[in-house]
Amino acid sequence: MEECCSTKPKKESGHNHEGHDHDHEHSHDTEGQSIFQMFLPAIISFTLLLAGIVLDHYIKNDWFTGWVRLVWYLIAYLPVGLPVLKEAYESIVHGDVFSEFFLMGIATVGAFSIGEYPEGVAVMLFYSIGEVFQAMALTRAQSNIKSLLDQRPDEVTLIKGGKPQTVKAEQVGIGEVIQLKSGEKLALDGELISETASFNTAALTGESKPDTKTKGQSVLAGMINLNTVSQVKVTAEYKDSKLSKILEMVQDATAQKAPTELFIRKFAKVYTPIVVFLAIGITFLPYFFVEEYQFRSWLYRALVFLVISCPCALVISIPLGYFGGIGAGSRHGILFKGSNFLDVLAKVQHVVMDKTGTLTAGVFKVQEVNFDTSVNKDEILKLVNALESKSSHPVATAIHEYAGEADHSVQFENVEEIAGHGLKASTNGKELLVGNLKLMDQFNIQYDTSLNKIVYTLIAVAYDEKFAGYLTIADAIKPDAQATIKALAKLNVKTTMLSGDKTSVVKHVSDTLGIQNAYGDLLPEDKVDKVKEIKAKNETVAFVGDGVNDAPVVALSDVGIAMGGLGSDATIETADVVIQDDKPGKIPLAINIGKQTRIIVWQNIILAFAVKGVVLVLGAGGVATMWEAVFADVGVALLAILNAVRIQRMKF
Repeated sequence: MEECCSTKPKKESGHNHEGHDHDHEHSHDTEGQSIFQMFLPAIISFTLLLAGIVLDHYIKNDWFTGWVRLVWYLIAYLPVGLPVLKEAYESIVHGDVFSEFFLMGIATVGAFSIGEYPEGVAVMLFYSIGEVFQAMALTRAQSNIKSLLDQRPDEVTLIKGGKPQTVKAEQVGIGEVIQLKSGEKLALDGELISETASFNTAALTGESKPDTKTKGQSVLAGMINLNTVSQVKVTAEYKDSKLSKILEMVQDATAQKAPTELFIRKFAKVYTPIVVFLAIGITFLPYFFVEEYQFRSWLYRALVFLVISCPCALVISIPLGYFGGIGAGSRHGILFKGSNFLDVLAKVQHVVMDKTGTLTAGVFKVQEVNFDTSVNKDEILKLVNALESKSSHPVATAIHEYAGEADHSVQFENVEEIAGHGLKASTNGKELLVGNLKLMDQFNIQYDTSLNKIVYTLIAVAYDEKFAGYLTIADAIKPDAQATIKALAKLNVKTTMLSGDKTSVVKHVSDTLGIQNAYGDLLPEDKVDKVKEIKAKNETVAFVGDGVNDAPVVALSDVGIAMGGLGSDATIETADVVIQDDKPGKIPLAINIGKQTRIIVWQNIILAFAVKGVVLVLGAGGVATMWEAVFADVGVALLAILNAVRIQRMKF
């Protein structure tokens, strides 16, 4: 029953994914159809059915009998019945005998065989209406996600020889310049070459607040130019833009099934054949135990049983609930790589966070420069700036901003980045060390131990095997960081901060924010050890970081959440969840979306099992008729669908 419902969405991308069954997909193509077109077969059947019931019970006549009556109801049956019988045939050809189409086919053909024409038509009619509603709900869930992300225009204005010309976005190469008018969406990633421009980044971050960029800064596909005409130098091909990768990631998310969803699909594969054989038993076994056995009566009970047993309410509403969760996340700038991560987030008990770039802005500024009087301050700063130009760390950026453009004429040899410590190199035959005090300890450089008391991040410098001085750098706490920690506490989620920064800095930040546990001076392997300690307590752990430097910890945690989705391709590829606008406030929001999705999914499971269980017993006992069976199947499916789409409208 993997492909139970005919409304299963087709994969949008051409990628094949392990564990995703492409062998047998049935899909109503609802795109491009009006609502009237979708409901037209049901309208025709309903009109003929209603007329037939009136002729049967309310208008006296002699002609509406025998073959005339049969043909009338058969014509009423065909618009809604033929597509389902066709699906049943195709399912059998593909090896899936016990599909819901097969169940409906047997039940309705059986009803006709015992003369229950109106009920046979009614079952297929209401089933068909349910299918249309399911198709509409699924299409809407998918289009919501796609419309949130696929904002790329097909054409761009390319500047060639100083003249603008309109070309297809796919034809633009790296290094070419495109022009962006006011109100126009950017189609490709690039670098702004105009002096300044403001952009609406809602397609990428969920935030409509204008983001002002200056010359040389990166701008991304999907951003909308808000004011003046701007020019952008393309840095990535159309297919390689951040937005393309994000869109592909969200589409791929549908292939990553949650454990609940996988269980229901496996359950349906076993459950459906069982109810078919039980229906056969209900038809024939009473012959051996009932004195006045009537084949027609027991066959009717079996047909009712089959209609009720259809597992569509479960198999369609559960994926729809997860689609809704993924869509709700996308609307808020949170990208889930699969519905399985919604389930994990719902159970998270402990959030472990990196400091820089997660809780702090990651925008460092030099606060103090203190070099020994015995050294040439300007010369040492020039060497430090030149060496740091080889690093992309935020600390290096702060030094560049303070010292100006690096002097690339400085020649370095044996440049080495020592993880968690800093940089080491040789120049003019002398060794240069730039990093934390642990780097000084490693190379036996003597310094004043009172420097350990400095709260700010300290960059120590040693030249020619002597301590030359230090720079202090501060990083501002993000505006919503404190509210994030409080929100996590309300969700009964523990918090821990891990950082390679100085313990004094880490303690200052953790005390300010109210974080329960904080550890500083950690190397990457130390972070791994700390997370292992937490997991040893059987706690479900989410790690929030940049997703690149902390890759080992991301891999170890139950769910990895990446901040800075706009900054690193590797982040998007390695993390399980990407927060696109770097706001830590999205962490509790993501957890809450996971919890609400799980609640809705379980509500649907309980509703379907409870109603179907009761009506199955009544049907087998001869109490329930086909009409109750229709409610138990189509009615419950519609209620479950309505419940599932609620998450798309929720305000978090």
